[in-house]
Amino acid sequence: MQVITYTSAAILGIVEGATEYLPISSTFHLIWASKILGLGQSDFQKAFEVIIQGGAILAVVFLYLPLWRKKAVLFPKIICSFIPTAVIGLLLYKIIKGFFFENFALQLAVFALIGAGFIFFENFHKPKLTRQSSELSFREALLVGLIQALAVVPGVSRAGAVILGLMFLKVKRDDAAEYSFLLAVPTLLAASGLDLVKSAPYLLQNTSEIGILAVGFIAAFASALVAVKWLISYLKNHNLTSFGFYRIIIAFFLLAIFSSSI
Repeated sequence: MQVITYTSAAILGIVEGATEYLPISSTFHLIWASKILGLGQSDFQKAFEVIIQGGAILAVVFLYLPLWRKKAVLFPKIICSFIPTAVIGLLLYKIIKGFFFENFALQLAVFALIGAGFIFFENFHKPKLTRQSSELSFREALLVGLIQALAVVPGVSRAGAVILGLMFLKVKRDDAAEYSFLLAVPTLLAASGLDLVKSAPYLLQNTSEIGILAVGFIAAFASALVAVKWLISYLKNHNLTSFGFYRIIIAFFLLAIFSSSI
């Protein structure tokens, strides 16, 4: 088992930031990137993942804080969407961190099936997207939260679940993506906060690794900034089909490489 170096810290930070807000599951990518790099789930690895997720969270706060007055109308609905995920995530924490994170075959299957769902939804359902997220009722916001809760399974994608759920409610793609970014802040803070409590003793006893943590944090922050801006622009003129094909191709690629160890 390899240890995290400055190079692998930068790679994992970029992976986290670039995939956290795209509909391709950052958890899935981190698990498999770590597997490719030969990294195991050590105490430091777990603490490191909490830190780089913090970098991704800060990117959205940095981008949207100047717009908080304009987006304030969404905040009550964001909280409404957050509640189901918080409750379900807390209740299923041990199962999620155990069974789902160790079942690589299930992860690949889920990752590919969600991709097929994107392709089917965009090309056969062909929704007419005319609404803004500000038009959501509180009942609809709660439904979005329940859909987001499905993303506790690695491979589903929190962003993908939220965007697709909002599209079912006829919300425009780029507006749905923006709602998913804002909803990510309390959701990821809660998830990271729970993990941070568990990792805090280790971090306090191993301050010598601060440089590696800083590299990962900065890489995640920078790549998340780029990813958020890019996705908003992309979804104004494109649908989710390309993400669906990406998921299927990556799943089969990883299956071919790791078939003997799954």
